[in-house]
Amino acid sequence: MSAQPTSPSTMSKWRRLARWLPARVDKRVIAAAWVTLIVQVGIVGTGGLVRLTGSGLGCPTWPRCTEGSFVATEEMGIHGVIEFGNRLLTFVLVIVAIVTFLLVVRMRRQRRDLFWLSLVIGLYIPLQAIIGGITVLSNLNPYVVGLHYVASAILVAFSAVFVTRVYASPGPRVRTVPNWYSLTVHFTSFAVAVTVVVGVLVTGSGPHSGDGGASRNGLDPAFMQHVHSWPAYVTLALTLVLLAGAWRTPPTLRLRLWTALLLATEVMQIAVGLWQARTGLPIVLVNIHMVLAMVLVAAMVAVAMHVKQPDELGAASR
Repeated sequence: MSAQPTSPSTMSKWRRLARWLPARVDKRVIAAAWVTLIVQVGIVGTGGLVRLTGSGLGCPTWPRCTEGSFVATEEMGIHGVIEFGNRLLTFVLVIVAIVTFLLVVRMRRQRRDLFWLSLVIGLYIPLQAIIGGITVLSNLNPYVVGLHYVASAILVAFSAVFVTRVYASPGPRVRTVPNWYSLTVHFTSFAVAVTVVVGVLVTGSGPHSGDGGASRNGLDPAFMQHVHSWPAYVTLALTLVLLAGAWRTPPTLRLRLWTALLLATEVMQIAVGLWQARTGLPIVLVNIHMVLAMVLVAAMVAVAMHVKQPDELGAASR
C-alpha cells in the first residue's frame, strides 16, 4: 500500500513553522534558557516538599502510583497528592525541553553548542525520572535519594551553561582572566561540589527521610553538620577572593555580576543553614536550603563559564 502524498497545504504549514523558528538567538531563545533553569531549580523545591512532608512513598510504586492506578487515589490522602503532583511536574520539564530544542534546532549549524546542550538536557530528564522511580522502589534508600539530588544538580549545571551561552558569540573561546584567577575559580567549583555532596550526606543522616519507614545512612547528624560547614566556609573565602579580584583584573561585567550573585547566595545559604540547625530543622528552612544549593551550583557554573570569552580577535583575523 503506497504512502499518501503530503498535501500542499500541510507542506505550507510546515514551511511557515520553519520560518517562524529563530535562525539566531533572540528574545524567545533567551527566555527559554531562563525558563529551563528556573524549572530545573523549581522542581528541586517541590521534590524537597515531597520528602520533608513525609510523602516520599505517597505513591508507593513506580511508574504507576499504585499497582492498579497511574494517578493518586482518594484513599492515599495528601501524601499521594503531593507525591503525584511532583511526578506531574516532570511533564512540565519535558514540555519546556521540547520547546527549547525546537527554538534552537534551526540554528544547529551556527550554534552547535546550544543545539547539543538543549538535546542533552532533554534526554537527561527521562534519566532523572528513572532515578526518581528507583528511589521509590528502593524504599527511599538515603544514598539513592542523594543520587537523585545530585542528578538534579547536574541538570541545573547544564541549564546554567545554556543560559550563559545564549549571551555569548559562537566560535573558539580564550581565557580572558589571569591564570591565578582561573585556578581560584576551579578550586571554588571543587569546594562547591564537595559542599553539595556532604550536604546530601547530612540530609541522609537527619530526621527528614521522606517516610516513617525509610532508613537513614547511619552517620552522626551533629558531626556531619560540622563537616558540611568546612567546605562551605572554604567556598565563601575563595569567593571573596574572586569578587575582590574581579575589580582588580579586567573581567567582564557579567563575570562580576555572577560572582556577586555567587557570594550573595553563599551568605544566604550559610545564614539559613545556621538558622535551621539551631531551630530543629524546620521544613520551610530545610527546603529553602535545598533550593539555595541549586542556585549556588548555577551561579558557580556561570562564573566558571565566564573565565573564557569568544576569541573576537581570532574571528576578525579569519
